[in-house]
Amino acid sequence: MLASESPSSIDELKARAQSIAGLSFQELAIQLNVAIPKNFKRQKGWTGQLIEKALGASAGSKPQQDFPDLGVELKTLPLSYSLSPLETTYVCYAPLMHLSGLTWERSNVRNKLQQVLWVPIEGEREIPVAERLIGSAFFWRLEGAFDDMLRQDWEELMDLITLGKVETITARTGEYMQLRPKAADGSVVTDAVGEDGSIIKTRPRGFYLRKNFTQKILQSAFQVA
Repeated sequence: MLASESPSSIDELKARAQSIAGLSFQELAIQLNVAIPKNFKRQKGWTGQLIEKALGASAGSKPQQDFPDLGVELKTLPLSYSLSPLETTYVCYAPLMHLSGLTWERSNVRNKLQQVLWVPIEGEREIPVAERLIGSAFFWRLEGAFDDMLRQDWEELMDLITLGKVETITARTGEYMQLRPKAADGSVVTDAVGEDGSIIKTRPRGFYLRKNFTQKILQSAFQVA
């Protein structure tokens, strides 16, 4: 059953996710009375918002999990015909100021990814938006080797930010997680520390999981090579 209220338990969230598996975007959008875009040029976050509405996610853009009472983050994962991730996955904004005492254990990245409900979706661009199908969702925890992978990248990226070298970070920095500009357009700027310790203006940055990382998540969930 589709509902806008937040689920009260993991089992209820799991049941809601199971109820939308196999539906097309059009079928789900009709049930929720949501207009369907022809493409995602102007509505890039539409798919995530559709799934959020179907499952009752409540956090929106707040710096907490999508289901804060359950400690669960919701992420859609567009897949190719060969079931490989087609896009990087946005996690959260990166802190660029007031970094003293910040550790991986207390970071928003780790908080967001503690437990994730991944919802695979058809993502090939040639498939019309309305016809794309929703796959079977699965739960995943950030622990063990996965935690170590992201910790190493996070610490490398945050060291550069702390040293005032945010402008030297490129999309190639980090093996499994990268830092990229995250703003509506290039005119949006925020404060950061410069190399000489002064405050500079720079574009907001966001943490993104690389496709090689989400591929490993898929492999671990479905035991595929």
